[in-house]
Amino acid sequence: MRIWGLKNCDTCRKAVKALEAAGRSLEYVDVRADGVAAADLERFYAAFGEALVNKRSTTWRGLSEGERAGDPVALLAQHPTLMKRPVIEADSALTLGWDAKTQAKWLENGA
Repeated sequence: MRIWGLKNCDTCRKAVKALEAAGRSLEYVDVRADGVAAADLERFYAAFGEALVNKRSTTWRGLSEGERAGDPVALLAQHPTLMKRPVIEADSALTLGWDAKTQAKWLENGA
């Protein structure tokens, strides 16, 4: 199981803690320190569309209108912290965020 997030993100830390407590083996990718591969960004955007871009972040608020209007995948490549997180992947399934539905998928079903 791979998880993309930020080490200092509370939601990401909650997800990691819960998944590890459930016995999951995690490969953690810190989007700030490690970056996100272009192929991964393309897959994530294909799966989640505009939901992948965190438009409530301080990074988003600091962008110009021109930057915001550009290609979302290119924008995420330049500013990986704009990505909504965590993105979790296991057995070719992807989820975004750490809401009740995502928790049920990874913790209860053991998918």
